[in-house]
Amino acid sequence: MRETIVSGSSRIVAVLGPTNTGKTHYAIERMLGYRTGIIGLPLRLLAREVYDKIVAVRGPSVVALVTGEERIVPPRAQYWVCTVEAMPEGMGADFVGVDEIQLCADPERGHVFTDRLLRARGTNETIFMGSDTMRGPIRALVSGVEFVQRDRMSQLVYSGSKKISRMPARSAIVGFSVENVYAIAELLRRQKGGAAVVMGALSPRTRNAQVELYQNGEVDYLVATDAIGMGLNLDIDHVAFSSLAKFDGRRMRPLAPNELAQIAGRAGRGMSDGTFGVTGEARPLDDETAQAIMDHRFTPLKKLNWRSADLRFGSIDALIQSLEVAPSGEHLVRARPADDLNVLKSLSQIPEIAARASDGNAVRLLWDVCRIPDFRGISHAEHAGLLEVIFGHLHERGTIPADFMARQIKRIDRADGDIDTLSKRLAYIRTWTYVAQRNGWLRDESHWRAETRAVEDRVSDALHDRLTQRFVDRRTSVLLRRLKQKEALLAEVNDKGEVTVEGEFVGRLEGFRFSPDKNAQGTEAKALKAASLQALAPQFHLRADRFYNAPDTEIDFTDQGGLMWGEYAVGKLVAGPEPLKPQVEVFVDEAAGPEVEQKVQRRLQHFIDRKVAALFEPLLNLQRDEEMTGLARGFAFRMVEALGILPRSAVAQEVKELDQDARGVLRKHGMRFGQFTIFMPLLLKPAPTRLRLVLWALSQGLQEFPEAPPPGLVTVPTAKDAPRGYDTMCGYRNAGDRAIRIDMLERLADMLRVEDSRGGFEAKADMLSITGMTLDQFAELMQGLGYNAERGERVKERPVVSETAEEKSGEAVPPADVEAETASPAETAEQEPSTTSEQPAESTSVTAEGDAADTVSDAATTEAASAEAEDTSDAPAEDTEADKTADGEAETGSEMEVFFTFTWGRNRNQGQRGRGRRDQGRNQSDRPQGKSRPRGKPQGRKGGGNQQGAKTFSSKPPRKEKKIDPDNPFAAALMGLKDGN
Repeated sequence: MRETIVSGSSRIVAVLGPTNTGKTHYAIERMLGYRTGIIGLPLRLLAREVYDKIVAVRGPSVVALVTGEERIVPPRAQYWVCTVEAMPEGMGADFVGVDEIQLCADPERGHVFTDRLLRARGTNETIFMGSDTMRGPIRALVSGVEFVQRDRMSQLVYSGSKKISRMPARSAIVGFSVENVYAIAELLRRQKGGAAVVMGALSPRTRNAQVELYQNGEVDYLVATDAIGMGLNLDIDHVAFSSLAKFDGRRMRPLAPNELAQIAGRAGRGMSDGTFGVTGEARPLDDETAQAIMDHRFTPLKKLNWRSADLRFGSIDALIQSLEVAPSGEHLVRARPADDLNVLKSLSQIPEIAARASDGNAVRLLWDVCRIPDFRGISHAEHAGLLEVIFGHLHERGTIPADFMARQIKRIDRADGDIDTLSKRLAYIRTWTYVAQRNGWLRDESHWRAETRAVEDRVSDALHDRLTQRFVDRRTSVLLRRLKQKEALLAEVNDKGEVTVEGEFVGRLEGFRFSPDKNAQGTEAKALKAASLQALAPQFHLRADRFYNAPDTEIDFTDQGGLMWGEYAVGKLVAGPEPLKPQVEVFVDEAAGPEVEQKVQRRLQHFIDRKVAALFEPLLNLQRDEEMTGLARGFAFRMVEALGILPRSAVAQEVKELDQDARGVLRKHGMRFGQFTIFMPLLLKPAPTRLRLVLWALSQGLQEFPEAPPPGLVTVPTAKDAPRGYDTMCGYRNAGDRAIRIDMLERLADMLRVEDSRGGFEAKADMLSITGMTLDQFAELMQGLGYNAERGERVKERPVVSETAEEKSGEAVPPADVEAETASPAETAEQEPSTTSEQPAESTSVTAEGDAADTVSDAATTEAASAEAEDTSDAPAEDTEADKTADGEAETGSEMEVFFTFTWGRNRNQGQRGRGRRDQGRNQSDRPQGKSRPRGKPQGRKGGGNQQGAKTFSSKPPRKEKKIDPDNPFAAALMGLKDGN
């Protein structure tokens, strides 16, 4: 700083030029060169900024700050930093400076600046700083003035229109209403991570906190009103106007080029060049205006607003008249009525006020009260009402009562609420802060000044917090700043997978994929992901090592082929070269690197290979049996290809070609040859079934994998719209609306084999037991298997007191592998339902010689019994006395029961003989209801002669037929059957 300047005469200097010329800095240096000085600034915010700078150089003991709402005056104050309105008069300071002197033309505050231009003088030096447009009026109104021209230290270039999403960093977007400022700040938060907010209505504390966010790089964008045009020095590279018009208190008007230049000049401070342009709905500047701003060429000011400073306080009317005196001279124009004059006129109409203001002191007091600014901005009437109350207290008591002041402040002293609520409280407290700064208005001025200042600080801090919460994403701003500085980022992952970088939550690490916070969008999301993946690199390697050493119990597959590590998806199964050799596709972020990806790939492949080996061990042993040759090896290949379950109808020919030795070899591996399905029982368990469905879906190329049915159920509802073969892979066979498990179906087939499927039979308790069904449900199942189910009612038989042991036990049919009992329906078309012809097989072709004898013997016995039953069924269907008696009992309320008679219902033209065909064609409703007639005894395993059964060719010599015993009571029937063949 300069040394003290001693001068014998007062020097008046006008330092003019565009923004960024160092005018204010020059004036401060000149002031500090004197022993005392006063400098007036246009904004409270700028005054605080200059005050802090001078305090940093000379210390707080010699620097005073005086604004409408803040007063810091040390006892030995030498340098006074003030707002222009608060500049003290008559102090005789060595230096006086007034900044932004071009505001003499402002419609609202211009008369104050004009008064300082005409009357404020330092004893040694006076400096007026401002735009070159003031050269003419200053020359005309101030005699002996020196002009100093300052050129801009950097270039200012017009860059046209830009979207906010494409706005460069270190930009300031200017709005001219609170709503507009908030809307832009919100958009920047979503797209750029946040913005600081600066408005003239903010307290210095809030404003400084917001500016700090911008200056220290936490945010790269600033949204402000035209307040930034008044000397606020910030590191701004680009200024964008969101509008080219503003409301001046009375109307919306376009901004003049010099006003635009004042704001645009904030870009490019010091020696750094700056740019300016428009954004949003603002139309681009025309070439002439843009060029004028860049060249700093504007229309000179010709008229300055003026109001008389020679006030007369004899009466209210005299005061008003003195305030409305017209100026003399061509360069001055009477200012439009300001708020203080309008309030004075309003209060003068109140009789009580007029009565109180009866002398000069009272009128002066009234004028001082009327000069309280309308910080609240509610309405003129509200403001006038408040001032009426304040004047009443001051005039009646000499001071404002402490309890009244306390009540006003208590209502405001709250830190809750949103931005709008806190902004209103801040405006309200500014009124009482202004009151507390007036000398003699309060008994304990120091207390109330401290109290109002403390409340303002608390509300200011709360407002700053709300502004930051709403318009700044601290998480994104911190990460972006660290990324720009190319510093190492510290990431932490807790046991829930939550990722924090530099203490900020950024998302979740799900397996080996990072999922950013879902609340982040646009640029914010990109920034989060970039910072997070950079910080997570070491975490990926640590997690990969832990996963590679994890036991198989921590890994599992889903019904859709996903591969899970605990709750996280780490990969999925894809089709391999063979159904039993699936491959894996891993879910690993690219940022994790190839090493992590390969480690996860190897671990998952080991897991699924071991899972297949464990669950399909019988099938893999079958595949690896080197001793198996010929047809058996080919059939084993078919079995492996089908994942352990084959419908018999699909391999009927192959099964017929297998000899007994080949079948024995296959049985040793756990293969069972059932009537309907060839399967390996161990592979019907829930775990192999679940994996089989996934492997089958992969081999079929399905987009959506069907789920396995619940384990342990004998029957399940038939899956609608399921892919073909789904029921087989589940270990079930579709039968109408329900599907039955194939192993239980084979047990049911064992029971049905001894029944008379042509003459009809009823369901046994064992049949219902193994299926777990009611009679009605069983009937539907049988219909799904190809049977007719005829429903009837009869009188329920009373329990018999004693039965023979034979009647109690019945004829036992030992359950055994169907291959051991008889040949399959596909090979021999036996009496049981055939999976190839879908009708009862009634002829037998024997491959296994040991099984053939039992089959013929059973068939002979059953056929004879069937013939006898047919003769009985041909008797006239007349009601006997027993029938009539039964009918009578039914009519008298005997208990009835429902029963079903099952007959084979498919392809009736095959397998039907003479009277049997007529029986099936009868109207079933003609049968007596209420009494059950036996429909024939089990007819064994031999069918009628017209049955077109499957032919079997064998290289063995034909067996000798077993001679029919002439003593057999059914010999005649058997001979007739033989002749029929």
